[in-house]
Amino acid sequence: MHQPAPPLAVIAAALRRERERAGISLTELARRAGLAKSTLSQLEAGTGNPSIETLWALGVALGIPFSRLIEPPPSPVRVIRADEGTMLRADRADFVAKLLATGAPHTRRDIYLMELEPGEPREAEAHIPGSVEHIVVGSGRIRTGPVDEAVEVGPGDYVTFPGDVPHRYEALEPAWAVLIMEHR
Repeated sequence: MHQPAPPLAVIAAALRRERERAGISLTELARRAGLAKSTLSQLEAGTGNPSIETLWALGVALGIPFSRLIEPPPSPVRVIRADEGTMLRADRADFVAKLLATGAPHTRRDIYLMELEPGEPREAEAHIPGSVEHIVVGSGRIRTGPVDEAVEVGPGDYVTFPGDVPHRYEALEPAWAVLIMEHR
């Protein structure tokens, strides 16, 4: 399977930005990553051909996720149209969620748009300790919350509950809602 390589200009800009953010020289970053300084210099100039292993080593040396080296930085203004985005579907329930925004490196929150249909409820396992869910219903009615404390909510209602215990989402009628997942 042939996939195009990430754009070299994105990698070059990310390397330069992250190296400067860390306050280290080309020589020091090359040493930490186990690379030749000339290789790193070529990558920052946008003329190298980095392998996954090279980028991984640079990410580790900079203390950043690999993805930060290959994805362009997000624009300060971001729009996701109603018919855009990746929809994630549940296996056993008519439940769809679209990730709208992930938390910045130190905010630890994600935002989802959920679409639910009546039928089998979506049973969710406990998330990482300290997780809290915040839901605002846009339309329809749902029953949600910890398995033993689920509540019914409707349009305009807000509910929050611990996400680090088993919980559920059940549509009582076709519904959509916004979910903010907070990780404390």
